[in-house]
Amino acid sequence: MKEYLTLSEASKLTGKSKETLRRWDREGKLSAFREPISNYRVYKREQVETLFAGFFNHDSTDIVTNYVEPDNEYTVLELFAGAGGLAVGMEKAGLKCVALNEIDKWACQTLRKNRPNWKVLEGDITTFDFTEYHNKVDVITGGFPCQAFSYAGKKLGFADARGTLFYEFARVVREVNPPICIGENVRGLLSHENGKTLQGMISILDEIGYDVVPVQVLKAVNYRVPQKRERLILVGIRKDIDLKYEYPKPHNKIYNLQDALKKGELFETNVPKSRGAKYPQSKKAVLDLVPPKGYWRDLPLEIQKEFMGGSFYLGGGKTGIARRIGWDEPCLTLTCSPAQKQTERCHPDETRPFTVREYARIQTFPDDWEFEGSMAQQYKQIGNAVPVNLGTEVGYSIVKFLNQYYNLSKPK
Repeated sequence: MKEYLTLSEASKLTGKSKETLRRWDREGKLSAFREPISNYRVYKREQVETLFAGFFNHDSTDIVTNYVEPDNEYTVLELFAGAGGLAVGMEKAGLKCVALNEIDKWACQTLRKNRPNWKVLEGDITTFDFTEYHNKVDVITGGFPCQAFSYAGKKLGFADARGTLFYEFARVVREVNPPICIGENVRGLLSHENGKTLQGMISILDEIGYDVVPVQVLKAVNYRVPQKRERLILVGIRKDIDLKYEYPKPHNKIYNLQDALKKGELFETNVPKSRGAKYPQSKKAVLDLVPPKGYWRDLPLEIQKEFMGGSFYLGGGKTGIARRIGWDEPCLTLTCSPAQKQTERCHPDETRPFTVREYARIQTFPDDWEFEGSMAQQYKQIGNAVPVNLGTEVGYSIVKFLNQYYNLSKPK
């Protein structure tokens, strides 16, 4: 395998234009240098692969599997459950959902509609007592929102976090006392308040008796999800358990938009027809001019200036604006609204946002998972969800941990 790549080779490998790579070179994101003999600008393959792992358009054979069979019936209690992306993923991994808490009424209706047997606790988490599950649940999961803490002292304690939703997550963990708890959040939590928010969360879990595994950001695209989405995973292990938790191994195969919307390895049929948002005529006229995998910089210069307004003259790539996704690339991260400026995710062939069912496919929801509420509510539920396949892969890692824990706990 070649150690160095030409500009053309790096462009082909990453799916990025030569102009983009040149710009990144100028900005210091990706360093090219002149090859002494030919005087060509070349990139070190190792640097390119490290920087853009998971974003390549390769179709490698996938030999990685995280699948593991549960040795017992394991139970999960989910907080901040949303429309069920993580819960369905856990279910697919073999974990039984005993209860879910969620405040949004439409998301609760979605959960009840699809799983009438699930116990859905609708309402503000602060009003619920979970002591009935004490020592009866194997894992607590939850996508708690990222909120700032008030730092009175040098070390943030459990009591200081009162009034935040992470406090409620920790309170439930303390009440239930599961062997393992898993929180998930956006990547931005790493840098929130210069990292102090995350450190506060770790110190709170430490105070209530849980060691936190080194935090990782998992790229959904490495876990059978055709979307460039990242989720920070926070894993707490009860301190009396001397076992190492291992994150799921990333897959070799990267799935793209075609895998999401057409019959193939991920889905047995083409995406079902469904309703979807539309662009206003003025925006449609502009996006009609954007090629697949293109964005606002691919427009004629005068239209760029008119469409971008003052931000045309500001720095930054703003690569999500007027963006048309290509069939052969993973989708950019879906948002709660499919047609807002800054985050256009235009269909490759038709000038329109993705439909509700296309949104759901990109998040790897099964086609029979129905969403309740208005179209805007449905987009919001899907856009906020943890991708189902990512949830499944994390679920396997939990099952693997619990198998080891209960096998060790058995009387000899």
